[in-house]
Amino acid sequence: MFDSYGTLTQRAIDEQNEYLLRRRDHFRLAAEKVAVRLSRFDEVEKIVLVGSVAKPLKKEVPRFREYRQARIEVWHECKDVDLAVWVNDLTCLGAIRRALGKTLNQLLETEDISVAHHQVELFIMQPDSNGRLGNLCRFNACPKQRKRECLVVGCGKPKFLRQYPDFHLDNTFLDGGVVLYDHAPR
Repeated sequence: MFDSYGTLTQRAIDEQNEYLLRRRDHFRLAAEKVAVRLSRFDEVEKIVLVGSVAKPLKKEVPRFREYRQARIEVWHECKDVDLAVWVNDLTCLGAIRRALGKTLNQLLETEDISVAHHQVELFIMQPDSNGRLGNLCRFNACPKQRKRECLVVGCGKPKFLRQYPDFHLDNTFLDGGVVLYDHAPR
């Protein structure tokens, strides 16, 4: 990883870039698999991949100490998958939560690609608008006992719709998003 002078080798930098691109590709595949599974729900109207996984990657000086200190740029590190999901009936959120988990488990079993459940964030959107209603809760019960997250005003109303304190999407949230599913008007 380091040469005899204590600097990063080009090979190490190339391997880091390959890893970061592969991780982004794994997140994209996870997003596509989740979208296919969720598109089976009559309540789901549209799914859009947003965030860094949806956009072309740029090189930047990362958080990794040895790269940061040497000011070496590598591809952006994608940390999670962000999906905006338009849902017309929020009573299905528990079933959507279970389907998400099953999809990620199957991805690991069939493709040997590990994307943790907490690395996929579903922003539940209001039909016929781009208004965010909340996020899909990760807990298996709503409310989950002894969880501070469940004490936020409005959290769990309806069940499995999580609210974050003082959280607001900016106007650019959907910019550069990739539509993964769009059910034609009924």
